[in-house]
Amino acid sequence: MGAFDWIKGGNDRQAAATTYAGRESATERKERKERTETRQRRAKDVAASSRAGEAWEAQERRRTR
Repeated sequence: MGAFDWIKGGNDRQAAATTYAGRESATERKERKERTETRQRRAKDVAASSRAGEAWEAQERRRTR
């Protein structure tokens, strides 16, 4: 695209599709970031639950001995 292609107008959707082909949109980037954060938060919650469960088991074993 030349410097003055915007003057002649035309199909903006087609121009955008060819100019930005293969690039990640802001919406896609936001969704990817949210998916990553959700996955990390869930993994952290699973680890915390696991630790709490193991602590409970250890306490229960000490209590029942």
